[in-house]
Amino acid sequence: MVSTASLFPDEVFNESLAPWTSWHVGGMAERFYSPTSIELLSKYLSSLPENMPVTWLGLGSNVLIRDAGIKGAVIGTRKMQDLYQREDGAIVAHAGVTCAKLARFCSRLSFADAAFFAGIPGTVGGALAMNAGAFGGETWEWVESVTVMNRQGDCQVLTPKDYHIGYREVKANAQASMGTMFVEGVFRFKSCENVDGMKHIRELLRKRSQSQPIGTLNCGSVYRNPPGEFAARLIEGCQLKGYRVGDAMVSPKHANFIINCDKARAQDIEMLMATIESTVEEKFGIRLQAEVKILGEAPKDAE
Repeated sequence: MVSTASLFPDEVFNESLAPWTSWHVGGMAERFYSPTSIELLSKYLSSLPENMPVTWLGLGSNVLIRDAGIKGAVIGTRKMQDLYQREDGAIVAHAGVTCAKLARFCSRLSFADAAFFAGIPGTVGGALAMNAGAFGGETWEWVESVTVMNRQGDCQVLTPKDYHIGYREVKANAQASMGTMFVEGVFRFKSCENVDGMKHIRELLRKRSQSQPIGTLNCGSVYRNPPGEFAARLIEGCQLKGYRVGDAMVSPKHANFIINCDKARAQDIEMLMATIESTVEEKFGIRLQAEVKILGEAPKDAE
């Protein structure tokens, strides 16, 4: 295996990924690196063998990493923390900035439109990748431009017109040459001086805590809402609240959340998801689409 230790002393081999995910499950990464800047990330990618697979990991809140781990290099972006306001008023946030931090930063600048970010349990990079949303707001409503990076470490600045943006979906237009990783977002919000931004955020979070299993080990919403429906209503309609596979359980508080009650394995969660999907399809004729991304290798005894 090619070593980059002398160039990148923070690189770790055989790193457990469970602590890097909100479910606290998952196997090992062959190589793990968490850069502090776009420049370091670019240098690291360009140093890797061309045939080595690369996986991106932000706050780990919308991913399920399988128990056998991930081959190749895993890039953890949460140390990429640059966040500032440009002279023209736009907000610049690097990939590792948490959405909650972005919401608080914007509230101090009287950008009340950014308050919904407080309800997204992830990073700016992840929010851009999936058009994450909460409280009726969606990430790409406010995007002016993005910087993307390809596997070789090259950057490109793009705008919303370069993408097809949908519900929890962001796809590059075929005519554009795209990178695979969002490393920076530039947002333009509307100023609203007569709104107490932090008070508004606290009220939104209070409402969320009444309906969601805050304080548990979960990944956020597991499934997309089907057109004209709510995934939680369908799952609850199948009497699956509280249903368990091992230590993985459908939340009794909100059926579109799966909780790691103690020592769940990724395999338990994946089996529970399969049960949910087949049961909902059998009863309602609707095939739920996962919002969570399943990454890595399944254990050989599970195949």
